[in-house]
Amino acid sequence: AAGWLAWKRAPLPPRSALAPLAMVAVGCIIGFPWLTSIAMRSLPAAHGAVLVGILPLATAVFGALLAGEKPSAGFWIMASVGSALVIGFALGQSGGSLQPADLAIFLAVLLAAMGYAAGGRLSQTLGGQQTICWALLLSAPALLPLVGWLCWRDGPRLAAAGPAAWTGFAYVSVFSMFIGFFFWYRGMALGGVARVGQVQLVQPFLSLLGAALVLGEALAWPTVVFAIAVIAVVGAGRKMQVKRGENRRLS
Repeated sequence: AAGWLAWKRAPLPPRSALAPLAMVAVGCIIGFPWLTSIAMRSLPAAHGAVLVGILPLATAVFGALLAGEKPSAGFWIMASVGSALVIGFALGQSGGSLQPADLAIFLAVLLAAMGYAAGGRLSQTLGGQQTICWALLLSAPALLPLVGWLCWRDGPRLAAAGPAAWTGFAYVSVFSMFIGFFFWYRGMALGGVARVGQVQLVQPFLSLLGAALVLGEALAWPTVVFAIAVIAVVGAGRKMQVKRGENRRLS
């Protein structure tokens, strides 16, 4: 990120951009990856994929709160139905009570939605590439000491990690946490947070497919049915009217 900013000779972000950049850093760079990684140690990837299926609606909620967008009543109805489906799935899979891993996923979704909305709004004036790069740099002072301590504590285990682990780590580092945001925030700047956020509809399907192909997880019918139901509800919400707020330039 620092190299890209230096190559582009990007100016320092204005003071008014610091709060949205902090939201991106806390939500997308620290909160969501950390909490989902913890949850996925005890949850099947397919289970987590269904829970994360509510992220498009959560992003729309934060789009209304942070980006000045105004979804219609029908949109909020679909949001409530989708939330109920996801919570019902989590309760059914967890024996009638939410497990700590489920709560970690839900908190991760809220943090990611906050970061998406703040970053999407900021990208309208700062640009998607600068938004994620400055957010990554802003998070570095908090993350570098922690990474250093983890390397010292877990050095032997890191050295023994196989190619599959390092390949996965490299993928989430380069694409999920960096290059992917170039396009994601650019799209939100052009089409609006709530509307473009619905593109995440395909994420549960792709995650279920990845869980089967990469991890060898069996696709249980209840999981597939709930994933389809959540996506159908979010898709219905996507058709509801969403009024975009006025674009105010940062200064």
